[in-house]
Amino acid sequence: MPIPGEQPDLAALPPETSPVKRRLAAQYVRDARDRLTSSSGTRPAFDYELLRQYAQNRLSASLVILLLVATVGFLSSLWTGALQAGAWTGSVLVIHAVIITKCKQFLDLPPTQVSYRVWRLRFVMLDLFYGLAWMFILIHPFSSDESSNTFMLFVMLLVVAVSSMLASSLPMAVFAATFPVTAAIALDFILHGSLRNYILAIMALTAQGYFAVLAYRLYSTTLATLEARAEKDALIGELEQAKAISDEARMRAESANISKSRFLAQMSHELRTPLNAILGFSEVMKTEVFGEHTVPAYKEYSADIHSSGVHLLGLINEILDLSRIEAGRYELNEESISLVAIVEDCHHLLKLRASNRGIHIREMFEKDLPRLWADERAVRQVCLNLLSNAIKFTPQGGEIWLKVGWTASGGQYLSVKDTGPGIPEEEIPIVLASFGQGSNSIKSAEQGAGLGLPIAKSLIDMHGGTFTLKSKLRIGTEVIVTFPPERVVAAMAPMTQSPPIAPKEGEPILTPEERQRLSRRPLFRAGT
Repeated sequence: MPIPGEQPDLAALPPETSPVKRRLAAQYVRDARDRLTSSSGTRPAFDYELLRQYAQNRLSASLVILLLVATVGFLSSLWTGALQAGAWTGSVLVIHAVIITKCKQFLDLPPTQVSYRVWRLRFVMLDLFYGLAWMFILIHPFSSDESSNTFMLFVMLLVVAVSSMLASSLPMAVFAATFPVTAAIALDFILHGSLRNYILAIMALTAQGYFAVLAYRLYSTTLATLEARAEKDALIGELEQAKAISDEARMRAESANISKSRFLAQMSHELRTPLNAILGFSEVMKTEVFGEHTVPAYKEYSADIHSSGVHLLGLINEILDLSRIEAGRYELNEESISLVAIVEDCHHLLKLRASNRGIHIREMFEKDLPRLWADERAVRQVCLNLLSNAIKFTPQGGEIWLKVGWTASGGQYLSVKDTGPGIPEEEIPIVLASFGQGSNSIKSAEQGAGLGLPIAKSLIDMHGGTFTLKSKLRIGTEVIVTFPPERVVAAMAPMTQSPPIAPKEGEPILTPEERQRLSRRPLFRAGT
């Protein structure tokens, strides 16, 4: 916590602590404004709290003060007489009643209607009258014997101690209530002229200094407690404000996400409808179904139109898949599949493209791998995305390794490793983000939308697997996806088919074919 009144060194803070800078700057400005508007050098809110504590302390100790006044009045009557002691006791009780009345009036007022300067002066003057009243009873010409001096010193210490504790939240009130009593007692001892009285005078002044320091320490502790509470309230307010801003931003983001999903759903239909016509007619023109073109360049143009339409359709499908995954609406159609067969099929589809670029694809598959319980379309899409990326960024004459095998935990993995230019380490989070592209991708002649890796990672996450991308510049890139052991069919125990359940009254009777068609449930369950 910064020291009150001291300007924080904002330039020394690191750049990532901008919220801390703003809070410290706001606190410094608030403290400076409060010091200018306060009459006591503290915040106006602290002024009210200090006055309130003073009033509450006086009210809570009112009975103790009454007993103290009555006891001292009774004992003083042994030296001064009943009439003078009774008059003094009555005057002190009147002053005490006025103090209690004013304290109640102060506590009944709302904080907005309190004049801190007026009430502080009022309490200080009342404590001054209170101290003068005690001074008159203590400087009454007692006999100068040892018992009277001891009584005067004892009463002085008691009055100073009680006043220092009760008025500690107002240092000026402590001084006004205790200094007259101490000064009168010390002066009385000095006027008697004996060594013993000099020692008692020094003891009285020393006690006054001790209780003054103690009252100031109590005041500092009270002020520090108020500052800590104010800082805590400010932090709670900032947290509530940040939470409100966060909730509002989340609601806007959810609304924008819903609007995006609606837009994509509508635009997918609007785009696919003309694309079907473009793809169909361009393919007819490319294959020259109704005869050869008069101009040979038209055949080339129609092939370009068809390839562009296929590319645009694939891009639309990727955007829709990503939007469904982000919205949590992508449902896995799980079944028993062979990971090796899917990877071989994807290799066969892209083999011609790789051979045209002079790229050799090597396969390293472990034999007799059991089947997986996964979504075949999702796994195929992951494999195609990874393999097409490897072919895109591998230079001519390079190599790609396809590996499928067991993981150490009993699951299965797929690895695609190429000899391309690699990805800088700081760009790996970028390429894994939606629409993110690294520097090598931007320089490449075959630029994509930056959705292949994010979609593949999301699909693997939905299967409970892991997606790891390793890359080194000028060496190559390797992507490893793993499937957990609980998705290996060999690790699953077969489900025991329950006996047929008799239909309830009024329920239609289904044939085995209808029952099998309605219940699309796997005949496997995870074993322990």
